[in-house]
Amino acid sequence: MLLQADAQTNQVSLTAFDLSLGIRTSFQAEVIEGGAIALPAKLLLDITSRLPEGEITLDDESTEATGEGMIVTLKPKSGRYQVRAMGAEEFPELPVVENSEAIQLTVTALIEGLRGSLFATSADEAKQVLTGVHLTVKQDTLEFAATDGHRLAVVETTNENPLESDPLEVTVPARALRELQRMLAHSSGAEETVALYLDQGQVVFAWQNQRLTSRTLEGQYPAYRQLIPRQFERQVTIERRQFISMLERIAVLADQKNNIVKISLDGDAQEMTLSCEAQDVGNGTESMPAQISGENIDIAFNVKYLMEGLKELAASEIQMHLNQNLTPVIFTPLGGLKMTYLAMPVQIRS
Repeated sequence: MLLQADAQTNQVSLTAFDLSLGIRTSFQAEVIEGGAIALPAKLLLDITSRLPEGEITLDDESTEATGEGMIVTLKPKSGRYQVRAMGAEEFPELPVVENSEAIQLTVTALIEGLRGSLFATSADEAKQVLTGVHLTVKQDTLEFAATDGHRLAVVETTNENPLESDPLEVTVPARALRELQRMLAHSSGAEETVALYLDQGQVVFAWQNQRLTSRTLEGQYPAYRQLIPRQFERQVTIERRQFISMLERIAVLADQKNNIVKISLDGDAQEMTLSCEAQDVGNGTESMPAQISGENIDIAFNVKYLMEGLKELAASEIQMHLNQNLTPVIFTPLGGLKMTYLAMPVQIRS
């Protein structure tokens, strides 16, 4: 971790960079003598996080003459720790985005978009482009999309600072965006803005005294809008929390076998039934009221994909739109966030 102290501004900045993801944060301190030094990040964190509240002094006590190299001394109220350090010149430079105009995004829009999309990214490094979230900045909307080939999450939020130029698209690794999500969670104001800078192969998010830089993912992102059906033969309206509770109970059995849960829609009884048959273990069935239009149908899903998506559909009631038992099924919240969650059904083996 690179530590830079500026005596003129009384600012200390900390930078971590692994050549793919870089984070810089700065804070006020009393800087008696400025300078820069590279410190072992984990050791520094492990020590400081365990120290009691109060002031801490950092001293660079380089002892080149004795051959011990660079030593940094940490002095809390109660003691003294010495840590070996390296020269700042050995630390790689954070990428600088040249000639890029900032796109202003609100913290609220970013948090909403990331929460509703990050969970659907792929963990398979072989499909590099799917391990990220595809962000599209349009005239007055922001669109976040993520898919792993089995499900798709799309969130559309309002861009409070309209874009003057043509729509802009970029795929950012989920790993970098999870860090961004954590950092924004500690942000002071929801109306605060984050400046987005984009350059060849590099994206930067900057706000207050924070800066996150990441490489972008190369390759063509799937044309996901074409995967979403435009017309549906059946529509179901259900209470979301009750549906999730039922799924969590049924999942206990589904987990024993193949994670598959069957959903049966009964239009006459206006009822939806969840069932699971775990051979040699047992079975389970639960029903709940639902507003159903269209013919009766049995359809099956991987229970994990179903639950993960439903937990992010922020509304008390949700709608399920479907055609046949092996065509894409769309889940949307009734009111609130504009989110579309597509889940692919699986074959029901008799």
